[in-house]
Amino acid sequence: MNEPDRPDGYTRPDDSLGGATPESQTQRLPVIEREPEPAELAQSASAEAYEPVPVLEAGSGGRTGRFWSPRRVPAALLALVALGATGLLLYDIAAVRADHSAMRWRRDLAAQLADRPLDNVWVLVGAGAAMALGLWLLVLACTPGLRALLPMRRDNPDVRAGLDRDAAALVLRDRAMDVSGVQSAKVRVGRSKVAVRAVSHFRELDDVRTDLDAALGAGIRQLGLARQPGLSVHVGRPAKKG
Repeated sequence: MNEPDRPDGYTRPDDSLGGATPESQTQRLPVIEREPEPAELAQSASAEAYEPVPVLEAGSGGRTGRFWSPRRVPAALLALVALGATGLLLYDIAAVRADHSAMRWRRDLAAQLADRPLDNVWVLVGAGAAMALGLWLLVLACTPGLRALLPMRRDNPDVRAGLDRDAAALVLRDRAMDVSGVQSAKVRVGRSKVAVRAVSHFRELDDVRTDLDAALGAGIRQLGLARQPGLSVHVGRPAKKG
């Protein structure tokens, strides 16, 4: 009698164990290898695309420049004023070239400049105002602005972040309020220094100041700022009523 087809690797019980029953033997089933999917092949072929972005070593990207303000509103206002003044002056010059009389304001200005000496008060005031305006524009052009935004340390070359001063002050204030003995605290965060004024209603002031130095120093380091500011702590007693 012909036996039915059996899978590869199948062994009859009586052939290997001398007539042992199937219940006393563990059968070895064939192993079938699955073909990889095309998506898996594509992913393994481009493994570099799944690698994380390299992170800079600690301290290598510590210092970074401040954020530059676009200053759209001052630039737009200045451009409009300059455009209006220049257009009015060019119109008056073109009118004079076309055998028309100059505008009254230009005739009066020319007469005033011709009659008044250079050491006249109004001449000096006008020159000082023009110089101050020019210096202000130069300062706006040469400084980054956005003083309320503190640059953070760049641990990743592709990411640049900033922290608002008010947010940093709020975080440090919460740290100060967690110190035992602190009744109230005011925190002012600057570019180079963090000033803290705390009021303690119990404990020794020196102990409270020491705990504040430790807690706020750790808090400043955890902010991750590119330029770590200094810390100034002042602790006093609450004012007596009456």
